[in-house]
Amino acid sequence: MEQTARFVEGSILRHVVVMAGTGAIGLIAIFAVDLVNLLYLSLLHDRTITAAIGFAGVIGFFQVSIAIGISIGIGAVVSRAIGAGHLDEARRLAASSFAAMLLVTVVIAVLTVVSCDEALRLLGATVAVRSRAELFVVATAPSLPMLGIGMGAASLLRSVGDARRAMNVTLMAAIATACLDPLLIFGLHLGLTGAAISTILSRCVLAAIGWQGTRRHGLPGRLQPSMLIADTRRLFYVAGPAIVTNLATPVGSAFVTSQMARFGVAAVTGQVTVDRIAPVAFGLVFALSGAVGPIMAQNLGAWRLDRVRATLRQSLLVGLGAVALAWLILAAGQDLVVRAFAATGITASLIHLFCSVTAAGFLGIGCLFVANASFNNLGFPLLSTLFNWGRATLGTIPFVTYGARFGPAGILYGQAAGALLFGVVAMVVAFRVTARLRPTGEAPRRPATFIEPLALRRKARGFAPGPH
Repeated sequence: MEQTARFVEGSILRHVVVMAGTGAIGLIAIFAVDLVNLLYLSLLHDRTITAAIGFAGVIGFFQVSIAIGISIGIGAVVSRAIGAGHLDEARRLAASSFAAMLLVTVVIAVLTVVSCDEALRLLGATVAVRSRAELFVVATAPSLPMLGIGMGAASLLRSVGDARRAMNVTLMAAIATACLDPLLIFGLHLGLTGAAISTILSRCVLAAIGWQGTRRHGLPGRLQPSMLIADTRRLFYVAGPAIVTNLATPVGSAFVTSQMARFGVAAVTGQVTVDRIAPVAFGLVFALSGAVGPIMAQNLGAWRLDRVRATLRQSLLVGLGAVALAWLILAAGQDLVVRAFAATGITASLIHLFCSVTAAGFLGIGCLFVANASFNNLGFPLLSTLFNWGRATLGTIPFVTYGARFGPAGILYGQAAGALLFGVVAMVVAFRVTARLRPTGEAPRRPATFIEPLALRRKARGFAPGPH
């Protein structure tokens, strides 16, 4: 099937809504299954299992963040090649990127197994919780390459504008998990082991559906060993900073978890529940970064800078609107959420606090995700790294440390405050970056690459700095 640059014409708002909306459906499906999985495990009435899932989730967050970073790179380089009309190059880049994804995820899986016990100790897990968390992490680690292939495939599908198939990749995997979880956890009485088996099988489904979808577009092409090193360098010019950027979030999450662990298993359980509710409620915000990237990249490749700026504006409006609506729904339904998880004491109070107040932090996270998409796809990935790590360190450690003086609730307040601050600043910088990109000549005939920073190539590319 022929790939076309679908995003260089038509309504920008429609492209953003369709890409983010379909991406959100797939993401929400996966996050919803994680939430239901937690609900199933909570019905076992063993808080150590619930806490174990929380600690295992922090480690899993590191793994997934690396895969997401490579996926961002895949989407950026392939989308830009397609936007410039270089379809053979796009197919070759897709093949090289898949090879890189497979290699990196295998290495990460091995390192996870080797370092799991020590990582859980550093996070503050008790002996009982640590043994159960380690069981889950070690069991699921070998399936990480399947997760990486599936995520890379979904990114490729978004890069060619096939939002429906990109959605189906994650949606089918989520449906598989939803069916397997109750069967394995309750039907076969496997408990936490059943949840691990369900995770492994769903990742296999993710990879299979994703691979089948990309083949319909003739992607990836045949692997060319002679170009592998050059293509990998090109991929990791974006993916490298994106990985470093994405790792900031689990680092911040790990710090929050370690601080919450000081207040006991009930506090950790409350945080785990909030962490599972948030991505379901704000799924569209989580989808924005991956959805907006191909739109920006294609228009940059086609030299449509006016549409690049419009994409940034429309994405911000969509993101903030989605957060406001989700926050309103959470506030209205918070009692139902607490009852669904049979939460009491500290756990219940943290859920109430999040639903009614600290969910506001996602206004900042929405701004940050949209800003990151612009930085990664316009040739300024280091800015994305700077702001994500800023939020994970300066926007988390001092705020959460101070908040912890007032108990578990103070930790949530501190986390939200830091997210708001850094999100707003990142968005201001993103608007400034796009405002300074000005074409002074015709579009270049050869495709833009990521080997050199865009900022250092403005003269050759027809860019001139705008006003300061």
